[in-house]
Amino acid sequence: MRYLLAGDIGGTKTILRLVSADGETLKTCYEKQYVSKDFPDLVPLVQAFLKEAGQQTAQSGQPEKACFAIAGPVLNNTSKLTNLTWNLAGDRLAQELQLESALLINDFEAIGYGVLQLEDNDVHPLQIGIPNGSAPVAVIGAGTGLGQGFLIPQNGKAKVFPSEGGHADFAPRSELDFQLLKYLLDKHQIARISAERVVSGQGVVSIYQFLRDRGIAQESPELSDIVTTWEKEAGQAKSVDPAAAISQFALKGEDDLAVQTMNMFVSAYGAEAGNLALKLLPYGGLYIAGGIAAKNLPLITNNDVFLDAFTHKGRMSKLLEDIPVRVVLNPQVGLIGAAWCAATL
Repeated sequence: MRYLLAGDIGGTKTILRLVSADGETLKTCYEKQYVSKDFPDLVPLVQAFLKEAGQQTAQSGQPEKACFAIAGPVLNNTSKLTNLTWNLAGDRLAQELQLESALLINDFEAIGYGVLQLEDNDVHPLQIGIPNGSAPVAVIGAGTGLGQGFLIPQNGKAKVFPSEGGHADFAPRSELDFQLLKYLLDKHQIARISAERVVSGQGVVSIYQFLRDRGIAQESPELSDIVTTWEKEAGQAKSVDPAAAISQFALKGEDDLAVQTMNMFVSAYGAEAGNLALKLLPYGGLYIAGGIAAKNLPLITNNDVFLDAFTHKGRMSKLLEDIPVRVVLNPQVGLIGAAWCAATL
């Protein structure tokens, strides 16, 4: 029996998981979430976690290896977190935590590895397709930004490759989309709009503002208060989350502006997922990760808005109808991937 350490490191929160490894079987021994800014560095956080794990469970032990998924760029096993003062280096972490090795990977790379370890109840199938185990696997996930990546099978395993596809150009598909593009260009005084500006949490708010400012749908007093508060707090710490509020109102079906916002968002999300699928032909499966899809599953599945946009690719539409499409429901898929990476170090 050996022990491994997996981490999901973000500017706001850090989740650590101690895992026992018996052959290829991984089992969670202890897990806890922390507020990242409460610690000056990752080392004292891990030390506190391991001490508590030892007190809480008799199964705990000193981990041999660790893999940390970082919400930010990783270069040569080092990373400087965007919203923290932490400067992380795998070699230093291994030395100070008495590990054989410590690997830093991008959080979306961890998700890529994690999707292959999911159980049936961890995903919701949107399109069954015709799975091909030797074909590429694609991953896309809208949250704070828009992550994308892909996996290529290699000798019975898979290699994850990162992508910055979320920063490719937003592609309007209707007159309303073209109006949204012009609205965002003028609003931000910039020369181009990326897909991420539309298909993300910030994109939900941008679509709402566009539909509101164009008078396409009436704004309710409740949502108006939330969005106006958020707009007034520009450049400050936010006290409200308008994207979450808009989606919650849309889920209830009681606010026409929220419903139209989320329909437009889901359609743009499906179209961008289809663009990724056209480039990769991922008959091994396309996984929709990120918090937005799982939290808004009824909006993703209702009326086939997502799938209609996904497969609406002209002469290539038939190709996409055979691609398995699955929504990732397990919010800890990144931790699962990090633990798997630690086991394979």
